[in-house]
Formats: sequence, C-alpha cells, structure tokens
Amino acid sequence: MSRDPEEAAAAESGAHTHEADGYDVVVIGAGPAGENAAWYAIDNGLSVAIVESELVGGECSYWACMPSKALLRAAEALAAARRVPGAREAITGELDVAAILDRRNDFAGNWDDQGQVDWLVGIGIELVRGHGRLAGEKTVEVTDADGGVRTLRAEKAVVVAPGSAAAFPPVPGLRESNPWGNREITAAATVPERLIVLGGGVVGVEMAQAWKSLGASEVTIVEMMDRLLPGHEPFVGEELAAALRDLGIDVITGVAAARVDRRGEGFVVELADGRVIEGDELVVAAGRRPLTDDLGLETIGLEPGGFLTVDDHMRVEGVEDGWLYAVGDVNGRSLVTHMGKYQARLVGDTIAGIESPAWSDLTAAPGVVFTDPQVASVGLTEARARDAGMNVRTVSYGTGAVAGAATLGQGVSGTSFLVIDEDRDVIVGATFTGPGVGEMVHAATIAIVGEVTIERLWHAVPAFPTVSEVWLRLLEEVRTARRQEAAVPA
Repeated sequence: MSRDPEEAAAAESGAHTHEADGYDVVVIGAGPAGENAAWYAIDNGLSVAIVESELVGGECSYWACMPSKALLRAAEALAAARRVPGAREAITGELDVAAILDRRNDFAGNWDDQGQVDWLVGIGIELVRGHGRLAGEKTVEVTDADGGVRTLRAEKAVVVAPGSAAAFPPVPGLRESNPWGNREITAAATVPERLIVLGGGVVGVEMAQAWKSLGASEVTIVEMMDRLLPGHEPFVGEELAAALRDLGIDVITGVAAARVDRRGEGFVVELADGRVIEGDELVVAAGRRPLTDDLGLETIGLEPGGFLTVDDHMRVEGVEDGWLYAVGDVNGRSLVTHMGKYQARLVGDTIAGIESPAWSDLTAAPGVVFTDPQVASVGLTEARARDAGMNVRTVSYGTGAVAGAATLGQGVSGTSFLVIDEDRDVIVGATFTGPGVGEMVHAATIAIVGEVTIERLWHAVPAFPTVSEVWLRLLEEVRTARRQEAAVPA
C-alpha cells in the first residue's frame, strides 16, 4: 500500500508515527530469501512492505556468495590454462591483484544497493529502511537511523528473513581479540601477509585459497574436526587438504584452538596440542548463528537467540493461527542462499493460498565449494543415508578418468561418488570433486528430486567427450557390482 507523500517524508525524517500502515505481507530482511518471499507475494497480487536495516541484497550479494567467487575465479582460470600444453607457455605474468579486487568490488556493487532497491521498487514492493522487530501479532515496528519508529501491520502474514552471522566458538580471548568474520575477509582491501583461519568449512577453505593465491605468504587453516569440510564424504576433506597443501597452505585438523591473544597488530593462537601460530589477521569461519536476538520474538511468546522451528510450509511453530513464517538461514533447515530462496518462493505462494510444502531443502539441497578443485554435492552422504535406515550402495569413479577430462588438460583428477537406495533403485546422494564440477551437480539434483531410477538413467546418454561421461561410468560400476553379487551362490 502506497503512502501519502507528506507522510512518507515525515517517516524519512525520523518523525514518530502512531497509526499502523497496513499491508497484506510484511517481510523483515531484504536478503535473497526476503526478496523472493516479497517478489512472489507481489506476483500473487498481495501488497508487500519489506524492512531492511543494512544493504538490500543481503549477505550473499556483498559479503559472501558473489564477492568471494570473484576473489577465487582468477586463480581458477589461471590454473585451468596452466593445465593445457600450449596455453601454459603463453602465460608470462602473475595475477593482477588490484584488478581482481576491483572486480570483487564490482560484484559487490561497491557496497551500494541502489540497483537492488530500484528492482524492489520497480515491481511494487515498498522498502522501509530501519531495524524491524515484531511487536505482537502481525505487527512490526521499524526503528530508523534517527530513532524514528514506524509501525507496520500485516493483514495476512509476517515473514522473517534476517539471515545469519558468523558464530564465535567459546575460545578464551577470541572475542576480545577482535578477529575478522566472513564480512571482513571477503571485503579486505589489501592482502594479509600472514592469515590464520579458524574453521575448515566452506568459508574457511574458500578464503584460505583465495588469499593465498592473491599473495599471502603464510595461510593456516585450523579445523577441530578430523578433516576439512566435515559434513561431506570423507574423501572430500582428504583431497581438498592435499590440494591446499600443494599451494603452500598449512592445514591443521583434529586440533582445537585453546586460546587467542592480540599481540601488537597481530594474533597469537594457542592450539590444544601446545602448538602456537602467529598471524597478522585471524578469520573466524566456524559456522553461523541466526540473527534472532533482537527480532521481538519475546512479544509473541517465543525465545530469542536460536533458530526458528518451522513446518514444511515455513510456518513458525508455536504461533497461533500460523501468520508468522521464517525463511532462509534463520530456520536452520539449509543454510545456503539458493535453498532460502526456494523456501521463500513457496512461502510467497502459500500466503496467497497456493500451498506447496518444501522438502527439497531437507533431502536434495545442492552445494558447491568454489575451491580448486571444486566440491559439488547434493542429497545425503553415505553416513546419513545409512543412519536413515536405507539399504545403501555406493559407487565411485575418477572424475579425471574420462576422455572429457583429458581434454581439459593434464593433471585433472577428483572423485565422482553416488549414494543409492537399493530398495527404491534411486540415487539419494551425489558428490563430485574436480575442476568445474559445480556445473555437474544439477544433473544429480534432478535425478534425486525426480526419483529417476537407475534403470531409467541408462537412457540418459552423456555427450562425448565431456566430463559428464562419468555418469555412464558410475552406472557401469553399479551394473558390475550387482552382477557380481548375483553370481555369488547364496
């Protein structure tokens, strides 16, 4: 619902308003999930206001997905060229760090959100700048930068999509030392000479490789679990650690940080095994926490600070009449941008009466780690499939062992791996490692979501010579294993 120009001017100047402005839907958070919920609600003919205290576009646009890939891409392209005889001889220089950082800045819109604001306004969504908090049933209070408060009333639903922030593990001295999170390392203006990364998850390994390739002399990753990317198949961490060590990155696994201290302009990290690491910058990449501390949840009887539990329509549990929805990182179902957008699209429809429950975010969420080699996965790992009680078969094949990989150059390697539910004859999980495998994972996603049987997949013929021929080899591995088992006397 549009407001009178004089009323709008008063709100912008920080004046306090008392009468609530009414909309069908009010969204808190204009990151990718919030934007999509608003977009689909508008597309269904509903009136929408969206509240944002920072930049429209959220974490992904300015401090995560997009700028981080810009930091990684140049080194990946250079490595790809160096694999190809005839091309590698043409490479006479090094990476242009200034140009890479300029491109990163462009990807982040130079931390200006006007383009995304124009898109919102252009499709009819009203943007309300300020910090939004729930203030009772279907009510949101927005406090602007000058302290002015505006009250928004939702006739149908409130959607909360505040996102998440870097989580700090309880290491003595860590918070006091004022380390970087994902925002600071992704937006850094200069290359750190000595970089320590606490955490070997996606952010940790991507940023370690990015800044090492850009010229950091020393990069150390400390991961308390026994391997990098511990949520993936075990071979992933092993292969990635080997690749990072080949680049000169020190990878320490199975050891936790015991204490962090600031020493002058640098950091000193003591490990539980007694080792001491010194660095100029320290990045905490040890997971995410939902931004629900100051969301006003207590005004509707919910506990602040944790993830919001939702049903498959993203309705927050414990809220009478089901008017509150939570999408994206804040509900903890799948902390990746594309699945938050998936949830949000369904919510925009659900509020309009077009109900389609979400399930892919729990069973077929794809993810790509943009290191070199890349890691791409979707669905269940072998361990999770077995924990779910499935009759599991796994098969693997070398990503670099097909003709298409040979055309990419020398030294292409990696692993392609499928998890199969034998009782249903369908794939329930897939993992690929190797150059550019992020572009292969969607085929696996379609197979899982569509419950395409192994028997039917034989008729999906990969083009030759492409890396996707590895799908044929994986199916042959299944065929061979089944025939061998059938030949064994009972």
